[in-house]
Amino acid sequence: MPENPDTASRPRFGRLRDWAIGGSLLAGLVVAVQFTVGWGPLLAPWRDLSPWLLAWLFLLTALSYALRAVRVSDYFSPRFAGQFPVMLRLTILHNTANNLLPMRTGELVFPWLMRRYFGHGLLDAAASLVWIRLLDLHFLALIAILILNLSHPSGWWWMLAALWLAGLAILAVIAGLGNASILVGEGRVRTIVRGVLLAAPRNPWLIARVYFWTAWIWGLKFAAFTSLLKFFLPIDVWRLLAGVMGAELSSVLPFHGIAGSGSYELAAVAALVPLGVDPKLALAGAVNLHLFLLGSTLILGGLAFLLPKTANAADNGFSHDVR
Repeated sequence: MPENPDTASRPRFGRLRDWAIGGSLLAGLVVAVQFTVGWGPLLAPWRDLSPWLLAWLFLLTALSYALRAVRVSDYFSPRFAGQFPVMLRLTILHNTANNLLPMRTGELVFPWLMRRYFGHGLLDAAASLVWIRLLDLHFLALIAILILNLSHPSGWWWMLAALWLAGLAILAVIAGLGNASILVGEGRVRTIVRGVLLAAPRNPWLIARVYFWTAWIWGLKFAAFTSLLKFFLPIDVWRLLAGVMGAELSSVLPFHGIAGSGSYELAAVAALVPLGVDPKLALAGAVNLHLFLLGSTLILGGLAFLLPKTANAADNGFSHDVR
């Protein structure tokens, strides 16, 4: 029987050390921008940005957030059928926390809200998030292959992309390993490993659908972010894609600032400078892109509180897991 969500303890959103590191990165970014580019010149181009273009790019970003809720709902179907508004609230708040809290402690919000809103098990929710994140990384690798093809066109990149996509079939095999005899029995490690393996999607049709949503999520986000970055940094599309890729992969860095400040820009600049982009221009473009991300995050996070947070008890049964 699921635990009462009201009794679920709140997660610890980072230790004091995490906030200290995050604050240091934020302060370092503010100082670095002031002494290299200047905040005035850096922000000046916003005056020339069309409000209609900004609204369109925000809409694309918002749609990518909504599709994250569709993906999670599909991943757990039919467990949470009829609960999309609550799932949308959960997903947006999770992404908001991810974008604002230091050292990626925002990821803790997902299993916590799954328990709070749906009475869902923490381990199963966390394990499922691991596989969703791996699918994210898998598709980002596909975008990396696209970037390489745009920079140095070759048919070999298309073959590599096809092989990379075919590798998704291993998910069905991995899920079956959760029932291996070596994992039967008690023990914390066995329980965690078994839980993670069993949480992997094993239905080929489900894998295809979840990956389809993943492609749309990242496709829309990259389209919006690349278009905005081009306004501040008029360079080749493949270089813009590489810059956005670097910024998005800042999540895998061992450090992560408050609201991603510092680490987000560092990763973007690190991706752009080796491609021949001037460091000052790269920094200015990365900061402005980050400001758009944070603005979108705050707006969507605020709107999420208008969505219902109570699941319909009639539809909140734990149906047989068909993953």
